[in-house]
Amino acid sequence: MGLTPIGIDEFPVHQAPLSLARVGTGDRNFYDRCYLNAHDRTGDIFFVTGMGFYPNLGVRDAYATVRTGDRQVSLRLSDALDERSTEQRVGPYRIEVLDPLRSLRLVCDHPSLGFDLMWEGSFPAVLEQPHVMLTGSRPILDAQRFAQVGTWSGFLNVEGTDHEVSPDRWVGTRDRSWGIRPVGEAEPPGRWADEQSDGFWWLYVPLRFDDFAVILVLQESPDGFRTLNDAVRIDPGGAVEQLGWPRIQIDYQEGTRLPTAARMQLTRADGSDLRLEIEPLGYVALHVGCGYGGDPDWSHGQWLGRDHASVHTFDYSDPSVSSRVPWGVIDHVAKATCDGQTGYGLFEHASMGRHDPSGFADWMSVAPGEDA
Repeated sequence: MGLTPIGIDEFPVHQAPLSLARVGTGDRNFYDRCYLNAHDRTGDIFFVTGMGFYPNLGVRDAYATVRTGDRQVSLRLSDALDERSTEQRVGPYRIEVLDPLRSLRLVCDHPSLGFDLMWEGSFPAVLEQPHVMLTGSRPILDAQRFAQVGTWSGFLNVEGTDHEVSPDRWVGTRDRSWGIRPVGEAEPPGRWADEQSDGFWWLYVPLRFDDFAVILVLQESPDGFRTLNDAVRIDPGGAVEQLGWPRIQIDYQEGTRLPTAARMQLTRADGSDLRLEIEPLGYVALHVGCGYGGDPDWSHGQWLGRDHASVHTFDYSDPSVSSRVPWGVIDHVAKATCDGQTGYGLFEHASMGRHDPSGFADWMSVAPGEDA
């Protein structure tokens, strides 16, 4: 695409010159979207948010969700996209770029879920490898993104309760992606309704340590064939070191596919091992109120009307909610150890259908008990 990371924050990709991004395509599924999360390293509270623009659908939208305990509050915002503008706003929600790829302000003035938060990147952002997925011969996802870890400060108000956000405790991850992916109202499945995939396995792990960051993105076919392999270590000066071919072991809770621990063995440029031990803490299922694939309530880019704002609550102890959890991408707060340091970040994982390396034979397979 001829695109470098510098300038992405300064100018929304969907409004950038055609030499910078594939915005000239007439594909209805072109999108330009950012994702951000924040947590206090305990897993007791987890904030996830994002905003997207869909120029060929004429829609812009945003969401914000906070989970505390089993309760999750989600705010959904949508509006028309009628003109070219560098302003990143949907209703009461806006992103202000203060220093491109270094700091930004995230604001939302809503009585049920409001915030005024400042992001500071701890290490330079990195541009990940392109990500392509096919349905038959048609690309349904052809995208790229940059990712970054950092800290947060400010306040978060959830249903009248204030949470002070300080950078000594609150950390998080952000990314921005662009390209094509399924958005808006569902398209007719046609032939592919009879030729569906056997499974989907995905892992995205950005971690922040005191002296370095690690960002890992993997995707595998049902037989374990790796279709995306991108793992890097970033130092404070911005040097990026590739970490070879990660070997992954994930433990799952009995009778589920919820991860309880993960071990990762990566390889540094000098051939030495870099080992990560990860403990997943609290989680948000992105398909529960956040509009990601598998969410039965709405999807990103779906037309909800002008100046739409609605609040939705979910109780993970309710079987009607918990039964949805296995069928999508789940974001976990992550506690990690590496090179004698403890770090925090995100453990984003999806394991649906068959995945031979994990021992899951089909869509209904779950982790066995100790006596199995």
